[in-house]
Amino acid sequence: MADSSTSKLKELDRAHNFYSWSVQSAVSPMMVSHASGMYVYDTEGNEYLDFSSQLVNVNIGHSHPKVVQAIKDQVEKLATVAPSASSVPRVHAAKRIIDRAGPGFSKVFFTNGGADANENAIRAARLYTGRTKVLSTYRSYHGNTGAAIVATGDWRRQPNEYATGHVHFFGPFLYRSEFWSDNDAQECERALHHLERVIQAEGPTTIATVLLEGVPGTAGIMVPPPGYLKGVREICDRYGIILIMDEVMSGFGRTGHWFAFQAHDVVPDMITFAKGVNSGYIPVGGVVFSNALAQYFDNTMFPGGLTYSGHPLAMASIVAALDAMNDEGMVDNAREMGEKYLRPGLTALAAKHPMIGEVRGLGCFFALDLVADPVTREPLDAATVGKLKSELLSRKLLPFVVDNRIHVVPPLIVTPEHIATALAIYDEAFAAVAS
Repeated sequence: MADSSTSKLKELDRAHNFYSWSVQSAVSPMMVSHASGMYVYDTEGNEYLDFSSQLVNVNIGHSHPKVVQAIKDQVEKLATVAPSASSVPRVHAAKRIIDRAGPGFSKVFFTNGGADANENAIRAARLYTGRTKVLSTYRSYHGNTGAAIVATGDWRRQPNEYATGHVHFFGPFLYRSEFWSDNDAQECERALHHLERVIQAEGPTTIATVLLEGVPGTAGIMVPPPGYLKGVREICDRYGIILIMDEVMSGFGRTGHWFAFQAHDVVPDMITFAKGVNSGYIPVGGVVFSNALAQYFDNTMFPGGLTYSGHPLAMASIVAALDAMNDEGMVDNAREMGEKYLRPGLTALAAKHPMIGEVRGLGCFFALDLVADPVTREPLDAATVGKLKSELLSRKLLPFVVDNRIHVVPPLIVTPEHIATALAIYDEAFAAVAS
């Protein structure tokens, strides 16, 4: 039961805080006290196993001591500086990101988060090509700023369509195929044909960029079929179109690779990132530029900037987070936990509960597609999904729930024991709702 101080805080919170994507009168957020490792604690003393990674960003777990210490050390030395100046952690942060991006990349433009990373990548593509149109998929999320929200493919775009020059197309998604496909190979071939026809119909010389998530995250964790990203790269090259990979959610170990595209033998022209680069300890994001893009702006002004670009506290947190991920083998752990424990465990859960229509994902990045009917694949209704979320929370597991899906997205430090605990909770919750 909430004590008087928690009750007062919640009262003040409702009175003075305005929450995103919400009808304000319906908001009733958890009042979080502290967090450590895999666990989050509320002000009422409850301990929750975090299988949401908050917004799929706390890749290194909560309150990692090395990252916390790095932020403390940096704030005592240099708390802030104008973006026109550099700093020691800014140099090291950019170098570490470039090293993980791999050959073909040379510079990083730092932003405050993922949305403005996509904004600036789109701007760079338009400047470089002299074209205006941006192509992105209907099942996508790219952020909540001007161009990023219009590039987004879900319902959140519709009340915010003020930016111009955006065109959407369908990406591959075999479980709910738009192309009447029977297998991954068909879905890949037909989705690529669809994309190329959209490009031809729109006019190739009008299109600046194709913007794709490495693995679409919020839209449903739909891993691209073999050959799809490589095919997109070939189409972009054919028509002189810039390929931007949005790795805001799928990057920095989430899929068991530093970046999701690295599993597909593809090199994009730009990478956008945020979230996992420092697990959200300090707001930060950025754009990684290919050699060709970086060289273009050597002699052409880039008309963009942010007051907090290269913020020293954010830079220090990146250095410490990426070093911790490397030293503690978190990327390898994500891959191993996904293949050895999450995939088989969730598959067994689906066999037991017809409500789970499909299990898909990789690394620490899985989704359960929930259905009212496993034959028709009709999505589970919102009320039942809400009950399922409540059952999970009552069993002290923090879920990530979107539409008719549960996204199983723990921090990359997850262990077999954590997974076993979570699977037992999912099992109980599904059984409770079904009964």
